Amino acid sequence: MNQQWNSGTYDSSMSFVSQFGESLIGLLQPQPGERILDWGSGTGDLAALIAQSGADVTGIDVSPEMVRAAQAKHPQLRFIQADAQHYVHDKPADAIFSNAALHWLQDADAAAASMASSLRSGGRLVCEFGGHGNIASVVSGLPQVFEAHGLGSKLRMPWYFPSIGQYTSLLEKHGFTVELALCFARPTPLEDGEQGFRKWLDVFANGILSVLTTEQRERILTDLEEQLRPLLFQDGRWVMDYRRIRVSAFKR
Repeated sequence: MNQQWNSGTYDSSMSFVSQFGESLIGLLQPQPGERILDWGSGTGDLAALIAQSGADVTGIDVSPEMVRAAQAKHPQLRFIQADAQHYVHDKPADAIFSNAALHWLQDADAAAASMASSLRSGGRLVCEFGGHGNIASVVSGLPQVFEAHGLGSKLRMPWYFPSIGQYTSLLEKHGFTVELALCFARPTPLEDGEQGFRKWLDVFANGILSVLTTEQRERILTDLEEQLRPLLFQDGRWVMDYRRIRVSAFKR
C-alpha cells in the first residue's frame, strides 16, 4: 500500500492533529538541554513547540514531503527521513515524543524495539495514538463497500489499533516500565462542512484508495459517505469517532 502525504492539506484541513497533541507536551515536561526525538513528526509543529523549552529536538518521519515541509517551516530544527519501525538514533535520547503516529507503524514490535534502542537507560516515552475501536465506523465500513463493488481483494488496511493491554505488554517486552496508560473516546470534528469526510479520507486513506480507478474511487467514497452519514454527520459537520491511547513509560 502506497500511503502518500500532502503536507498542505494536512496543515490546513487536519490541523486538529497538532492541536490535540499540544496537551501531550505537558505530560512530556521537556527540560532545557534534553535530547528529545519526535517519532513521526509530520510537518514539525509539535517538535517546534517542544523546542521552545530549550530542549534539543530532532523529528523523524518516513514521508519525504512531510520532512521537507517541516524543514521549511522550522529551519532551526533537525528533521530526518526514516522508517520509524527500523530506525535507531545515533545518540541515545532523553525522551521520545510521539503524537498520532504509532498507529501507522504496523510492525509495532519493531517500532517498540527501535524506540527502546534510541533511548538512554531511564529515558522516557510519551505517546498518543489510535487505540482499539478508533474510527470503528471506517474500519467496518470500508470492507463492506469494497466487497459490495467486488473490490474486496484490493483492500489493504494500513492501521494498527491495539488495546491498552496489548500495547503496554509490548512495551514491557522491550524494556519499558509503563507508568500511565489511558484509553479514551475523543470525538473529533472535521473542518470543511459537507466535504470534511472526503478530505479526511483523501489524507488518511489515500493509500487504500490509490489502487482504485477514478470511477471506482468515486463509487466507494459516495457509498461510504451515505453509509456513515447517519452516524458521523452532526450539526452540519462530520465528527470522527476517534479513540486514543495515551502512554507514559520509561526505559529500564
